[in-house]
Amino acid sequence: MATETVAKPRTSLRVGVQKFGTFLSGMIMPNIGAFIAWGLITALFIKEGWIPVAELGGFGTNAEGVTNPGLVGPMVKYLLPLLIAYTGGRMVYDVRGGVVGAIATMGVIAGTSSPMFIGAMIMGPLGGWTIKQLDRLWDGKIRPGFEMLVNNFSAGIWGAALALGGFYGLSWLVKIFTDGAGQVVQFLVNNGLLPLTSIFIEPAKVLFLNNAINHGVLTPLGIQQSLDQGKSILFLLEANPGPGMGILLAYMFFGRGAAKASAPGAAIIHFFGGIHEIYFPYVLMKPILILAAIGGGMTGIATLAITNSGLVAPAAPGSIIAVIAQTSRDSYVGVILAVLLATTVSFLIASLILRTSRNKGEDDLSAATSRMEAMKGKKSSVSSALVGESGRGDVAVLTRPVQNIVFACDAGMGSSAMGASVLRNKIKAAGFPDVKVTNSAIANLSDTYDVVITHQDLTERAQPRTSSAVHYSVDNFMNSPKYDEIVELVKTSNTEGPAAAHPAGAAEAAAAATHGAHAAEPAAAVGGKEVLLPESVVLNGTAHDRDAAIDEAGQLLLDRGAVDVSYVHAMHEREESVSTYMGSFLAIPHGTNDAKEHIRHSAVSIVRYPEGIDWGGKQVKFVVGVAGLNNEHLHILSSIAKIFTNKAQVAQLEEATTVEEVLELFGKVNA
Repeated sequence: MATETVAKPRTSLRVGVQKFGTFLSGMIMPNIGAFIAWGLITALFIKEGWIPVAELGGFGTNAEGVTNPGLVGPMVKYLLPLLIAYTGGRMVYDVRGGVVGAIATMGVIAGTSSPMFIGAMIMGPLGGWTIKQLDRLWDGKIRPGFEMLVNNFSAGIWGAALALGGFYGLSWLVKIFTDGAGQVVQFLVNNGLLPLTSIFIEPAKVLFLNNAINHGVLTPLGIQQSLDQGKSILFLLEANPGPGMGILLAYMFFGRGAAKASAPGAAIIHFFGGIHEIYFPYVLMKPILILAAIGGGMTGIATLAITNSGLVAPAAPGSIIAVIAQTSRDSYVGVILAVLLATTVSFLIASLILRTSRNKGEDDLSAATSRMEAMKGKKSSVSSALVGESGRGDVAVLTRPVQNIVFACDAGMGSSAMGASVLRNKIKAAGFPDVKVTNSAIANLSDTYDVVITHQDLTERAQPRTSSAVHYSVDNFMNSPKYDEIVELVKTSNTEGPAAAHPAGAAEAAAAATHGAHAAEPAAAVGGKEVLLPESVVLNGTAHDRDAAIDEAGQLLLDRGAVDVSYVHAMHEREESVSTYMGSFLAIPHGTNDAKEHIRHSAVSIVRYPEGIDWGGKQVKFVVGVAGLNNEHLHILSSIAKIFTNKAQVAQLEEATTVEEVLELFGKVNA
């Protein structure tokens, strides 16, 4: 029988460019510290710097008549491109992808005398993606004991092949592109046309397309220009805080309502913090204000061109502090004037627009902020400065369909795995099997999730790592009422109306897609060792308190040879930081994230306490000790989660008289 499904929304060109720009930014931004270090060394020690030092700046010759290599040249030719390439490869395929991407990029670097930033942005991700595809060809086909040999040689051979390809082919193509783009920029400068780029750059910023322009083109070209001339105007085409500052000042004087009240705080964040997206909602409230941004941007660029001023390295973030820090020694007057005049012109144009407008944005800031987040594709980390936290609940800030949910805990292998299993089943039953529900250690979180669920004691640790996600705090991973809210959020965000809902039958037939740090895969028997054995199940525990119960469950793991005694100590340490009580009379003590080195193989122990014991104020009758390597223990946790969300099955466990009855309830977990 045919089933009705929701049509996937089309991805617009703007969204595609946004994603591309975000990827480029993801390669550059983690390495900004290295760019700043290079910029400072350049500003200080080159021949035109504040403290010229031939050995460091790379000019002149030493006593033997050999040209001084210095730090500036090697850093920009080798260090920065290799960092970019490694980061890009790692984004695609973790450390293995980063290593192959860096090897491949070395060929491009050696193939030309020009800094190969664009080459690194190509070869890094390409190396990561291609080795990922190669690994898939022999995944699961390598004989035990030969994994390291195959993995190392395949990465080395393929990396060398890519390096040769980069040396003989890509380096030449990238140099042609770089030289051509440089000639275009020089043509614009020579003919006084460079200010016209603001017509494209300023609207692109508001539409979150600036990363593709700034990090994809301007930064590589700017570094080449800086290397040749000691500075570059290109670093300030997009990063000048003046245009946005002028708009915010206009709202401070001539705005009304929430816009006027929030503008001073937004101005501080924008100008000193360098977070330019803070002013985007003010433009979206009144789109004609883009003229003010364009006018300010053109003025700033013209000032830089007239005074022949520039920065020695990228200013990131676009704070006035970063701008001044990266200003060339001979450019302070020009750069400061460029910021001030850009602010002034933008302020005058925006003031005229606001004063002559009947609608001065009294009530539209919240809606504009939501539009901004919708265009960005995720929650803005600074939007609370505009509309406040009150009234912005978890659902209110969501601007996209929920597709990626993560449970996070300290170790990422116990309570979070259980919670993920429970919610995954609920979401599948609701008709959304493609929504990914995974679990992870907090230390491994990245800002790529739509929804993050943590124990209430861990939420503050998770939020800074996932500031763009909707956060839910729970105190019970097994049957928290928050799960129903999350299921409803999934429904409303993934459907446009009741008719678009997935039929439940289709959901039950589909397999849930999972990814991330831990996905519940049936891998309970590894290396001939079963995760759950009859001797690891005790129907009548002897402990009378929580700590003794942890020792009892841990001893069963020790008896299996699954862990060493340090892991049991780590189980107590984990309990002291955050309780492993799950609800439904269940606790699952396990070690901390750092204790995984004390696990020899995956195992689970089960101890029942018919009379119950006190577990931090909660009654616990079932203690499940968990020790898991990789994902091997997650299948049994998934089975346990299903049982403990079913009151009838919990009652059966309470009444079981044999170990076999307990094992039968969990099914063939070792199959």
